[in-house]
Amino acid sequence: MITRTERARQRQEDATRHAGTEHQGGQLLALALGFVMATLDVTIINVAGPQLRSGLELSLSGLTWVVDGYVLVFASLLLLAGSLAGRFGARRIYLVGLGLFTVASLVCAVAPVAGVLVAGRLAQGAGAALFMPSSLTLLMNAFPGGPERTRVLGLWSAIVSTAAGLGPAVGGLLVGGLGWRSIFLVNLPVGLAALVLARRYVAPLPGRPMPLGGAGHALGLVALAALAYGLIQGPETGWGAAPVLAAFAVALLAGAAFAVRERAAGTTARVLPGELFANAHFSTANAVGFLFNLGCYGAMFVLGLFLQNARGASPMEAGLQLLPTQLVFLLGNVLYAKVGHRLGNRAALAGSLLYTAAGTIALAVVISPELPYWALAVILGVFNTGLGVASPAMTGALMDAAGREHASVGSATLNANRQIGTLVGIAAMGAVLAGGGGWYAGVAACFALAGGAYAAAALLAWFGLRAPRADGAVHVGGPAARTLPG
Repeated sequence: MITRTERARQRQEDATRHAGTEHQGGQLLALALGFVMATLDVTIINVAGPQLRSGLELSLSGLTWVVDGYVLVFASLLLLAGSLAGRFGARRIYLVGLGLFTVASLVCAVAPVAGVLVAGRLAQGAGAALFMPSSLTLLMNAFPGGPERTRVLGLWSAIVSTAAGLGPAVGGLLVGGLGWRSIFLVNLPVGLAALVLARRYVAPLPGRPMPLGGAGHALGLVALAALAYGLIQGPETGWGAAPVLAAFAVALLAGAAFAVRERAAGTTARVLPGELFANAHFSTANAVGFLFNLGCYGAMFVLGLFLQNARGASPMEAGLQLLPTQLVFLLGNVLYAKVGHRLGNRAALAGSLLYTAAGTIALAVVISPELPYWALAVILGVFNTGLGVASPAMTGALMDAAGREHASVGSATLNANRQIGTLVGIAAMGAVLAGGGGWYAGVAACFALAGGAYAAAALLAWFGLRAPRADGAVHVGGPAARTLPG
C-alpha cells in the first residue's frame, strides 16, 4: 500500500521531471526560432521580387541588393560575431542579434523608399550574423553530449529544415494575400517570442577576457565581403567585369594578409585559434560544410529556375512543387535524432552524403522532358533525406572538434564556410546553365556537379573524421573495427 509520504514524493518527482522537460523544450525552441527567422527571410524574399520592384520602383540592381545585401553582410560578419560571443557571452550576443534582426525587419516592413529597404536588409544580415553562431554555442552548452545531444541536434535541425522547406510556399501565400511588406512583418512575433523564451529558458554563458584581434577581424571582414561581392555580382555583370575582378583581387590580397597576420600573432590574439585548424576533425567538418552547401543550395537555385522556365510553373506553383523535395529533410533530421548516436557522426555523415550523391547523379542521367513531375519529386525526395541526416551530423562533428572553449568561433567558421559554399554553388551552377545546351542539358550538368560535391564531401568525412588512438593508430569503424597506422 502506498503511503501519503510516498505519494507526495512521487508527485514531486513527476513535477520536477515535467519542469525539466519544459525547460529543455523552451531552450530548444528559443535557440531554433532565430535560425527559423533568418532561414525564412532568405527563402521568402525570392518570391517577392516583382512586387518589390513595382511597389518601390526598384531597378534590377536595387532588387539584387535587397536580396543579396543580406547575404553579403551576414557572411562578412560571422567571424567577428563568433569572437564577440566568446568574449562577451553567447547569450548576450544572441539576444543582441535577435533584437537587431527584429527591429531591422520592422524597418524593412515600413520602408517608404528603396534605400531604406536596402539599409534594413543590411541590418538584418548583421543581426543574423550575431545570433546564428551564438545559438549553436548555447545549444551545445545546454545539451553537452550523449544520446540526448544527438536527439536535440536532430530536432533542432528538423525545425530549421521545416522552415526552409516551407519558405517559398509561405512567401507565395503572404505576398499574394497581404503584399510584400508582410514577409518582413511576420518576423516581429517570431523575433519577440524568441527574445522572451531566450531570456526565460537559456542560461547565461559567461565570456572569457580575450583580445578581439581587431586587425585580423578587419582583414577577414574585407576578404569575406569582397569574395561575397564578386560571387554575387559575377553572374549579373559578367565574370570579366572590372568591379568583379577587383573584388576577387581584394579578397585574395586581404585573405593573404589575414593568413600572414594570423601566423605572426600571438596565440591569444588570433581570430582563429591555431589548435582548431590543427585539429583534422575541425578542418574536415568545415570542408564538408562548404561542399554540402555548394551542392544543396546550388541545386535548389537551379531547380527553382528549371520548374518555372522549362516546366512552365508559376512562382507559386514552383514553390509548392519544391515542398516535397525540401520537407524530406525533416525525415532525415528525425532519423539522425533516433540513430545518430549509435552510428556516430562519421558514419552518419559519410553514408548519408554518399547515398544522396548516388541519387543526384542518377537524376542527372534520367532527367528529360519525358520525366514526369511526380517521378522527379520522388527521386529528389527519397535521396534528399540523406541531406537531412548529414546536416546535424556535420554540425555535431564540428562542435565536438571545437569543444566548449572554441564553440562560438567554431560555429561562426562553419557558418561562414557554408555561406561561401552557397554563393559558389549558385555562381557555378548559374555559369553552367548560361553555357548553353538547353535547360535539360544544363540541369543535368548541374545535378552531376552537385552529386560530385556530395561524393567528395562523403570521402572527406570518412577519411578526415577517423578517431586517433593513443597508440598512434586510426580507428576506422565500430567496436570491433580494425586499426590502420596513424
